[in-house]
Amino acid sequence: MKKIDRKIIGEILRFCIVGVVATVIHYVVYLLLKQWMLQVVAFAIGYIVSFIANFFMTARFTFRKEATARKGAGFLVAHIINFILQTSLLQLFLWLGVNENYAPIPVYCIAVPINFLLVRHVFRK
Repeated sequence: MKKIDRKIIGEILRFCIVGVVATVIHYVVYLLLKQWMLQVVAFAIGYIVSFIANFFMTARFTFRKEATARKGAGFLVAHIINFILQTSLLQLFLWLGVNENYAPIPVYCIAVPINFLLVRHVFRK
């Protein structure tokens, strides 16, 4: 296997690990805070905490780069695009008649690789 292939595969694996860790952080913060506040507020705070942790883990662990304000702005834009893409795709699959319990699965199959490419672009340019 070429050195470049290994590098990209490593980035993809680390990207997945960071995604799982960020999701766990979001969930744990939500579970802790919902005891004292509205669930939607706890969920939003959990998302923000997770997003910040995700950025630093993505910078240092996934792409082995410095976390700068410029990369942070790019990371934010990539995630806004990802959110819009996921929301739009979800609506499309629901409109096509995919069961609401299963509709997120093809959404993730399309959006996660695109998000990886966007985030990779932010950290590699």
